[in-house]
Amino acid sequence: MADNKGMRINEQIRVREVRLIDNEGNQKGIVPVIEALKMAREQELDLVEVSPNANPPVCKILDFGKYRFEQEKKLRDSKKNQKVLKLKEIRMQPKIGPGDLDTKAKHVQEFLDEGDKVKVTIRFRGRELAHTELGYDVLKEVLKRLTSAYNIDKPASMEGRFLSMTISAKAKN
Repeated sequence: MADNKGMRINEQIRVREVRLIDNEGNQKGIVPVIEALKMAREQELDLVEVSPNANPPVCKILDFGKYRFEQEKKLRDSKKNQKVLKLKEIRMQPKIGPGDLDTKAKHVQEFLDEGDKVKVTIRFRGRELAHTELGYDVLKEVLKRLTSAYNIDKPASMEGRFLSMTISAKAKN
């Protein structure tokens, strides 16, 4: 059988006996594989190993094509409901003007509203490294200008020539 996602069906099941569940979901107990295959064929369905690690393995009589379709549909639906968390970065310099700082803070706010994490980075050049306290002041000013609640995931810290902190939106209760 082509590509059945690691599941064994029908003749691929190579154990002596299995715990069998019929197509209505009723337990049939521990049955030899040959008998389970015969029962599946009589109903024109497949014998599918649903729990191979159990002792003995658990097999179900069902329509494998339909079963695989349902599994893929569940997987698609679960992926659809996931929110991918992105890390956005906003870069600036310690000598940023008030207008530019407003704009950068507005961008940070937009990213937080979309549910993304934001890394705010201050880049120091040349002699600016002697005055890292200016960078800390800029980061404090950015935080003051945010309108919604936020969490500081990683407080401000120096990494080489960069001073950065990571913030995320507070979860809505």
